Amino acid sequence: MVSPAPPKASGHVPWDPMAAITVELLNLKSNCIVHIPFLRILDLIGNRLSGGIPADIGRLHRLTVLNIADNLITGAIPRSITNLSSLMHLDLRSNQISGRLPRDFGRLRMLSRALLSRNQLTGSIPRSVATIYRLADLDLSVNQLSGRIPASLGKMAVLSTLNLDCNRISGRIPATLINSAIDNLNLSRNLIHGTIPNVFGPRSYFTMLDLSYNNLHGPIPRTITSASYIGHMDLSHNHLCGRIPTGSPFDHLEASSFVYNECLCGKPLKAC
Repeated sequence: MVSPAPPKASGHVPWDPMAAITVELLNLKSNCIVHIPFLRILDLIGNRLSGGIPADIGRLHRLTVLNIADNLITGAIPRSITNLSSLMHLDLRSNQISGRLPRDFGRLRMLSRALLSRNQLTGSIPRSVATIYRLADLDLSVNQLSGRIPASLGKMAVLSTLNLDCNRISGRIPATLINSAIDNLNLSRNLIHGTIPNVFGPRSYFTMLDLSYNNLHGPIPRTITSASYIGHMDLSHNHLCGRIPTGSPFDHLEASSFVYNECLCGKPLKAC
C-alpha cells in the first residue's frame, strides 16, 4: 500500500501510465496520481482534483476499485473504461463529469456498485447495464439523463438499489421494477407519466419507494396492500386521484406521502 501524507491534492491530475510496476493497493490523497499497471485499488475521494479521466484508463485490467468521488473531474467517461474487466466498485459521484454513459457499459461484468450521482451526465440509460449480473447498487441520481427506464433493469437478479431521482427521465414506470429484487427504488423528480403499475404482490418488498414529483395520474393501485413490505413510500406531487387504499402500508404513512395530487382522499388526507 502506498499512502502519501497530507496535504490533500488540488489542481490538474497528472496520469503517468508507466511510473511504477507492482503496487497492488494505492490510496492517494496528496499531490499526484500514479498510473500503475498492476494497480488494484485507486482511491482518490475527497480531494480537489481536476482534469478528465484519462482516455487510456482501460489499460488497468487488474483494477477492482475506482473511486474518484467528490472532486472536480470534468469531461466525459472514456469508452475504454469498459475494458476494466476486473472492476467491482465504480464511484464517480459529485464531480462535473458530462456526456453519455458508454453504450457498452454492460461489459463491466464484475461490477457490483456503480455510483455516478451528482454529475452532468446526459442521454439515456444504456440497455447493456442490465447484463451486469453482479450489479447490486446503481445510482444515477442528480444528473441530466433522459429517455425511458429500460424494463430489463427489473429483471436483474441482485439489483437492490436503483436511484434515478432528479433527472429528466420520461415514459412510464416499467412493471418489472415492482416485482423485482429492488428494495430501494427512487424515481422522484423526473418527467415520468402514466399510471402506477397495478402489479404489486408478495415479491414486492421496498424499504423505500419514492415516486414523488412526477406526472403520474390515475388511482393508487390497491395491489400495494399485497406487497410483502413497504417501509417508506412517497407519492406526493403528482396527479393521482381517488380513494387512498386502507391496510398496510397505508396505516403507517403520513399525509406528506400523498399531498399535492389531483384529487386523492381518505386517510391520512381528508375524507372522501
